[in-house]
Amino acid sequence: MDRVAVLGAGSWGTAFAKVLADSGTDVVLWARRPEVADAISKSRVNTDYLPGITLPGNLAATSGAEKALDGAQAVVLAVPSQTLRQNLSGWRSSLPPDATLVSLAKGVELGTLKRMSEVIREVAGVPEDQVAVVSGPNLAKEIAAEQPTATVIACTDHDRAVELQHACSNSYFRPYTNVDVVGCELGGACKNVIALACGMAAGMGFGDNTMASIITRGLAETARLGAALGADPLTFAGLAGLGDLVATCASPLSRNRSFGERLGRGDSLAQAQEAAHGQVAEGVKSCSSIRELAVRVGVDMPITDGVHQVCHEGLDPRVLTAALLGREPKAERQ
Repeated sequence: MDRVAVLGAGSWGTAFAKVLADSGTDVVLWARRPEVADAISKSRVNTDYLPGITLPGNLAATSGAEKALDGAQAVVLAVPSQTLRQNLSGWRSSLPPDATLVSLAKGVELGTLKRMSEVIREVAGVPEDQVAVVSGPNLAKEIAAEQPTATVIACTDHDRAVELQHACSNSYFRPYTNVDVVGCELGGACKNVIALACGMAAGMGFGDNTMASIITRGLAETARLGAALGADPLTFAGLAGLGDLVATCASPLSRNRSFGERLGRGDSLAQAQEAAHGQVAEGVKSCSSIRELAVRVGVDMPITDGVHQVCHEGLDPRVLTAALLGREPKAERQ
């Protein structure tokens, strides 16, 4: 695997393209806006998303998707989860037939309640073993700054996962392989919702005990959903579960954590979005689809349900806190 296309030049797409290039893989990064692609080509910097980070010479940029996809052995899809279907539908005819399709998106699609790998399989018309997902503690700015981290590459075809593992292994980025696509995707999607809850708690002035409690109970409800959908329980104790959850809930670099903190301080959803320069955190949308998915399979997810009520039904975060603490006592493992 020596040529990879990365479709999406946001912070994580650009950072992962840099990881691939630093690992010796030739990369073509597609940017929706021509001026972003031109700036990367001329200055080797994506000033809109990763200012101050110099990109390697074996990373090319283009605003033409067909050019990016030509001859690619793997196609990395680095667009937001709720726009993946629309974008991929436009790229389908240009996808190399045998290329590994790799999802960086962490979410559950509204309406269909499909995981991102399921959306990719449906739209691209490819078998399950041709789709891989990347999940773990993936804070883009830290990775772009070459701070050491580890991640998980999940694919039901272990050999494909290993190929991709070799394509993105370097001195600061250590990928592990896994065959549990379901668990890795659910961990990545649910952690955004739990990070919103942690942000709300921080915005209300609560401390480390509260954060640890939300993270732990959030992991428990994520694992319950995973078990109902056939995931391996051990996945949630790994990088795609606990690792990603801790990073997203604790870091000020986390968009979901920061967005939730504004809500906890009393901002409306619109005010929080304005403060985030018009960007909506993934968890704001995914909380609704994850909540609906949990109802479908009969799983209790009180934190996710509460986050949905705060984001979409106007519930005051302080009321949510009281409601969670006032729930009926039970054994920890129920």
